[in-house]
Amino acid sequence: MSAPLRNVAIIAHVDHGKTTLVDQMFRQSGTFRENQRIEERAMDSNDLEKERGITILAKCTSVEWEGMRINIVDTPGHADFGGEVERILSMVDGVILLVDSSEGAMPQTKFVTGKALSLGLRPIVVVNKVDRPDERIQEVLDEVFDLFVSLEATDEQLDFPVLYASGRNGYANENPDLREGTLNPLFQKIVDHVPAPSADEDGPFKFLVTLLDRDNFLGRILTGLVFSGSVKVNEPIHAIDSTGKVIETGRASKLLSFRGLERVPVDEVRAGDIVSIAGLTAATVSNTIAHPSVTEPLHAQPIDPPTLSMRFAVNDSPLAGREGTKVTSRMIRDRLEREAESNVAIKVTESADKDSFEVAGRGELQLGVLIEQMRREGFELGISRPRVIYGEDDQGKRTEPFEVVVIDVDDEYAGTVVEKMAQRKGEMTDMRPSGGGKTRITFSAPSRGLIGYHGEFLSDTRGTGIMNRLYEKYAPHKGRIDGRGNGVLISMESGDAVAYSLNMLEERGTLFIGSGTKLYEGMIIGENAKPDDLEVNPMKSKALTNFRSTGKDDAIRLTPPRVMTLEQAIAYIDDDEMVEVTPQSIRLRKVYLDPHERKRHRRKNEAA
Repeated sequence: MSAPLRNVAIIAHVDHGKTTLVDQMFRQSGTFRENQRIEERAMDSNDLEKERGITILAKCTSVEWEGMRINIVDTPGHADFGGEVERILSMVDGVILLVDSSEGAMPQTKFVTGKALSLGLRPIVVVNKVDRPDERIQEVLDEVFDLFVSLEATDEQLDFPVLYASGRNGYANENPDLREGTLNPLFQKIVDHVPAPSADEDGPFKFLVTLLDRDNFLGRILTGLVFSGSVKVNEPIHAIDSTGKVIETGRASKLLSFRGLERVPVDEVRAGDIVSIAGLTAATVSNTIAHPSVTEPLHAQPIDPPTLSMRFAVNDSPLAGREGTKVTSRMIRDRLEREAESNVAIKVTESADKDSFEVAGRGELQLGVLIEQMRREGFELGISRPRVIYGEDDQGKRTEPFEVVVIDVDDEYAGTVVEKMAQRKGEMTDMRPSGGGKTRITFSAPSRGLIGYHGEFLSDTRGTGIMNRLYEKYAPHKGRIDGRGNGVLISMESGDAVAYSLNMLEERGTLFIGSGTKLYEGMIIGENAKPDDLEVNPMKSKALTNFRSTGKDDAIRLTPPRVMTLEQAIAYIDDDEMVEVTPQSIRLRKVYLDPHERKRHRRKNEAA
């Protein structure tokens, strides 16, 4: 091999500090110049990642340390993006498992660690944020050991090295009491503990595609690990699928290697390195790129199936086309197909009428991120309520996806949470104090019952509760789960909302709109205080007379409307409703805007 090499992934739960730690590894390895201006959390380069403070897309990078090149993969911590994590782990020879010194091993930690251990990877455990005032380092280490045992780790994997670190302050030590130093102990541990890539340098060229993205100049860029051999620029290659069928032949027009945050063109790539290749037009994730003489594909890691689906439809509201530039079904289809191509956790199915698409994914967050990305790209869409994907067991009985739900909550709110989870058919499997006046409660709950619960959970716990979810299994169907308790206020006219009318409607319930908002018939403008839907006229003006008055109604003061985010809107709607998403607006509406058509479909559903 041309230079000593190590391939390692950093895995951790959301917000345990892995991206911040990678920033410090860049700085201390000399990847960034001393005077170079770098954004905080440089690896989170996507706009949505910066706004939400989470890693959505897996990213590869590389640092040099004392003559050793270390390829590092920063992976998503949220289970909804687990499709990324599973593929990444097949590229590396070791993992750094990062756990918060207070929160400890969380559900996503279990998810990713289980995948890593099943592949035989030996972890380095880094207890991060040791400078927290509420740290409980020894308990957290015990939790990690118990987690490894429950995941059937081997004796070798259980004999893991431990470092105590503060990513923000840039130090890692083998002594838990030290609060100073550098990250050199971490670099040294990677070099000593992670094995060199076990690649066949003399065999024919073989490369497994793990990530796919696009470049305006280079076209498709395929990223993955070179399992054997080497290839030079412009040498012939072909792509084969998991069955050995040749998808296309071509040439390696561009070879790219990772240097810090940059992808640098190189003349040749060799076995054991994580690189990117351009030059093919049809090859995709899980395909094997190889020398034309190779006919056997490399094994690609299987991926857990999607559990949730939404309908993405052409926006057919009366306000369609006023705010977005991409409104046709062809544009929506092309964009969704591109997404499904690079994100194997998403499946897209076109409806019979060609005007809508069923998009299945791993969770509400993953699909919500996709909708938000499309919205920012200029798309207008109609989005249905999320639905779980049902299955069947061996006896032909209906099954549904279940999730493990771990909730950390102040003791005073524990009773409310248990009651609400019971209503949603969640079964409590564990309950224990977690210190500091908090309780940790674990449930096994159907995914169907959890749709839309997060907002209610935050209200119930006054914003102090933390809820983490993880796909568990398919199990027998739990029966009926009651949905939203209140009906909605539906506009019966089209035009601009009038303050006088909205003031009269406030006693009917909670409004979602303000004065002057453009409305149309069938649009949802608020939540009814009663269980039934109510059609109202928000455009009625005060009757004019020849008399002057100085009454209190001359200066109307409306209560500020309840404005929903995209995720809140998607979680709020019922089966006969949808969310209209445009680059500038998020509107709630009924699927059928005409009241007579709504009644007809309601009767038909009741009869069925």
